[in-house]
Amino acid sequence: MNRHNTHEQIMKPIVYDRMEAMGFKDQQAATHMIAASMGETMACLVRVPTEVVKAKMQTSGTPLVGTFQQVLKEKHGSPLAAITGGLYRGYGVTIMREIPFAMIQFPMYERFKVMVGDWQKEPASALQAAACGSVSGGIAAAVTTPLDVIKTRLMLGADAHGVQYNGMVDVIQRTHSAEGTAVFLSGIQPRVMWISIGGFVFFGAYEAYKRSLSPYLD
Repeated sequence: MNRHNTHEQIMKPIVYDRMEAMGFKDQQAATHMIAASMGETMACLVRVPTEVVKAKMQTSGTPLVGTFQQVLKEKHGSPLAAITGGLYRGYGVTIMREIPFAMIQFPMYERFKVMVGDWQKEPASALQAAACGSVSGGIAAAVTTPLDVIKTRLMLGADAHGVQYNGMVDVIQRTHSAEGTAVFLSGIQPRVMWISIGGFVFFGAYEAYKRSLSPYLD
């Protein structure tokens, strides 16, 4: 489930209409922030299990089916406990990463498009929207890198010595104690780079296709 589709097509119209009904008009920033938060909560229901299995596969080298079974067996008890404690391990911290990311990215993206439109006296083109998406995504990626580091380690479940993590606070304390503060910015350059490139491609393509199809959808 893509974060922009969830935000743009599902949550934003619902939130905007609700705020307008409550008497809050012209609250674009708040609308985007609330819609982004709600959209990310929904999207992570699909994204988190995929991230957990992917992280395990990358570190263990086990095939997909074997990794899936391994994740489920890590939590003993009922099938529900295996799912919530295995496949959805790190759901909370993922939400804590994705919601700030979306609350930074989407309002900035929309604001940048408005600024471009005001400057040139016409709506931003698809290429300009792509640039807006790239910049807003890069900024959001940089700001949320520490949360990404915490999320990744929590999803792996244990440190380099095989000692299990006991929640987000434990990850923060042990990581800081063993490796220092700078480790929370690990991977910031590639993270900013790939999210900036991805934002350029996705937002540009999205705006281009949306405008080309709009005559047939009106």
